Amino acid sequence: MSLSDPIGDMIARVKNAQARNHKKVELPSSSFKVKIADILKNEGFIKNSKVSQEGSKSTLTLELKYHLGNPVISSFERVSKPGRRIFSSVESLPKINNGLGIAIVSTSKGVMTDLDARKHKVGGEIICKVF
Repeated sequence: MSLSDPIGDMIARVKNAQARNHKKVELPSSSFKVKIADILKNEGFIKNSKVSQEGSKSTLTLELKYHLGNPVISSFERVSKPGRRIFSSVESLPKINNGLGIAIVSTSKGVMTDLDARKHKVGGEIICKVF
């Protein structure tokens, strides 16, 4: 099965799993998804991420995080879509929820949060918003 938006699929799977209070969510793995999962883990939105190989297919498993029964990720939205790419310079990178959330940005120096992009003084494609 071919997906036109694998990152959108990842976001939808995480949102659906959290709506049903699942502890884990499995999805097809790619290096870009692993980098996004690493950012979510470093920022404290998920507990852990693990890549497992089954034959020729690799699977990314995310352990979701809850606080008092509520998901830690209250909003997870795709910004730049395959049909409409959203790019931003370093000066116009958005602040998500007054600094309480993060924007994941794909830059020339790799995938990073909006805070790291400001530190490195690089802009790029805004992949998604998380808070």
